[in-house]
Amino acid sequence: MGIKDRQARERQAVRGAILNAARELFLQEGYRNVSLRKIAERIEYSPAAIYSYFASKDEIFFALAEEGYRLLAEQVERSVSSMTDPLDALRRALRTFYDFSKNQPEYFELMFLDRSVPRLAQDLERFEFFQQTTARGEAAIRELVAAGVFRASLDPAAALHVLWAALLGPAALAISGRLGPGENPDALAHDVLESVLAGFRAGVETTFHPSECPMRAATQAGDIRPADAHVHHATTNS
Repeated sequence: MGIKDRQARERQAVRGAILNAARELFLQEGYRNVSLRKIAERIEYSPAAIYSYFASKDEIFFALAEEGYRLLAEQVERSVSSMTDPLDALRRALRTFYDFSKNQPEYFELMFLDRSVPRLAQDLERFEFFQQTTARGEAAIRELVAAGVFRASLDPAAALHVLWAALLGPAALAISGRLGPGENPDALAHDVLESVLAGFRAGVETTFHPSECPMRAATQAGDIRPADAHVHHATTNS
């Protein structure tokens, strides 16, 4: 191994140690209570050394959030890659989102539950890769509208937000330990998801209006099918 390769690996290892320490501290003490000095002390480095990797605590958070969103996107992609039925693909993708809260609770809490972390809107371009995941969900809903399963007036982007928010509830209750003895969060997640899907099949209208942002790709009917390997990206405004 050459000197440059060894230095690159060492630098990557230190960067990973910083992120691991920050993730643990953010969850243990809360984002607002953690300083770069605390992170440096956890890995026995000087604060000045941390600055050679990350310019600020916010930058560390955004790096962690990006890791989390990439993990989530990969897991959703794997779960639906071979599926052709749009309703089954939509259901599987949403269950994968819920399962992510159980398999990666540290990431999930930082990404969706911690109110003290920076807003993703401050660095949304960093998360444009997640367009593929949201586009798949909207495309599946669009297919269900075209097939007459959901009413023609249903907005796919709004419907996806409603479905996502519905499963966020059981996930948050499970992570925070707010369910009672013997209450099964998996059963609650199943019932919530099936209730919302049943509502859409029955013709329930949405009143929520989603905004345009880089986390969503502006797609047209027929652009993407659940089993497609490629997604057509379009420019959106945050």
